[in-house]
Amino acid sequence: MSDKPLTDICFENFDLHPILLKGLEEANFIRCTPIQAMTLPLTLEGKDVAGQAQTGTGKTIAFLVALYNRLLKQPADPDHRSLDPRAVIIAPTRELALQIDKDAKEIGGNTDIKVALIYGGVDYEKQRRLLQQGVDIVIATPGRLIDFVKQGTVKLGGVEMMIMDEADRMFDLGFIKDIRFLLRKMPGPAERQNLLFSATLSHRVLELAYEHMNEPEKLVVETETITAAQVRQSVYFPATEEKLPLLLGIIAQMDANRSMIFVNTKIGCERVARTLERAGYAVGVLSGDVPQKKREKLLSLFINGKLSMLVATDVAARGLHIPAVSHVFNFDLPFDAEDYVHRIGRTARLGEQGDAISFACDEYAMSLPDIETFIEQKIPVARFGPELLAPLPTKRAQPQDGSEAVSIVEDAIADASAERKRRRDRDRSDGRATGSGARSKGSGKGRSRKSEPKHDDAPKPQQQSVANAETSNTEGGRRRKRRRRRTAGDQANAPAAVQLNTAGKNQSTSNGGKPRAGKAPPKLQTRIKRTIKSLANRLGMGSGR
Repeated sequence: MSDKPLTDICFENFDLHPILLKGLEEANFIRCTPIQAMTLPLTLEGKDVAGQAQTGTGKTIAFLVALYNRLLKQPADPDHRSLDPRAVIIAPTRELALQIDKDAKEIGGNTDIKVALIYGGVDYEKQRRLLQQGVDIVIATPGRLIDFVKQGTVKLGGVEMMIMDEADRMFDLGFIKDIRFLLRKMPGPAERQNLLFSATLSHRVLELAYEHMNEPEKLVVETETITAAQVRQSVYFPATEEKLPLLLGIIAQMDANRSMIFVNTKIGCERVARTLERAGYAVGVLSGDVPQKKREKLLSLFINGKLSMLVATDVAARGLHIPAVSHVFNFDLPFDAEDYVHRIGRTARLGEQGDAISFACDEYAMSLPDIETFIEQKIPVARFGPELLAPLPTKRAQPQDGSEAVSIVEDAIADASAERKRRRDRDRSDGRATGSGARSKGSGKGRSRKSEPKHDDAPKPQQQSVANAETSNTEGGRRRKRRRRRTAGDQANAPAAVQLNTAGKNQSTSNGGKPRAGKAPPKLQTRIKRTIKSLANRLGMGSGR
């Protein structure tokens, strides 16, 4: 059942409200996916569910159908305040919240249910006015929703249904304290329906579920592999300096003009995007520093086919349904094995075919054994020669008509730089700037050396020479003091050093007379051994010892 993208069960087989069923048909949702067919019989009866299925299998529609059917069929409690929301959907990222809102409007467009999308990085007052007018469903990221709750703009005491999407990501992003705060503002678990969905349900997520849900039913769509079977996975082993030439060569060879490239860092993301744009590709860049409106615009351009490639950090790894993505590149292997599953889940959605190509360079290859253990399969190794390494472009390709090229990447990077500067200025004004030095006791304000007032009066030559002499004398005295401290410290530590050397000799003697080097921490040592062994086996070099 799980190997099929769609089942033989249709949405019309369930007792759904006619308006909702009409919206599903108009959105071309006819047959259920496995997770929808498994969860809807329970969720439509009002039971709590914790559902797990592969990414791209329709989890969002699964909980939206249950939500809309409940709000349409069951009237609000007589004591319910008309301005308070009846349901809350919590998502870890802005992109996922936007995707949920899009799907909600698609299937609920024929209803009079009001939906508010609440997330950071956009107009605060506009969202406040929307909440004050009264809504039925709030789709939100935790931080912005907490702001409105603390201000009293929105009250969660009348919530009938709580939905948490990608709950494991909440832990990764450090939102769990925020989630617990929001759940405490809602009615008790037995007084509301609770749904939790994710591609991976870890033990800590299930602990949260059983603590704040009412005897939830855990439903897992069993599959032979954690990753989608339609994804053709491969891994290359380039040096760090070979990754960009190899990426250009593979894209040119495979005609991968509908691709997503994932990079671990924001700076690396910008560098890869610049290189691809100089090579003549229509590229967008997506990272946490790019302002929200710009991110939405770039996503829209990529979804509509006006951009052929999207270079992104993990902000785009979850929840985004982007049709017809043919290739996913892990330019950097992720640190977390679960992120690998979510990244390659951007392709081969709902039974389509796709390629996931990873680069295991000397910096990130240590993540590979953990990834293969998590997905319970070995990723096939792809070999390459010098002929696949394309030369890096030095200048951006100009349009054939001679007009001045407009750089989408440079525009996005400039906005990201401005956003970073704005955050730094805000932190300085709040007194949180890093490296600002200790605060003076009298004034209460920190001041760094760079922020010291500059005097316009230049010192006279005689004053300058005297000052230089005093400075040199002072510096010389400081150096002598440091040397004396070092000498005293060495003498004080001498007995300890002798003991350490003696202990080392005793260890080496007990070890067959062989000197023993300092060991890395046990976990790191184990990962290093596993990585070396795995790489050696792949490259045909024996056991890797």
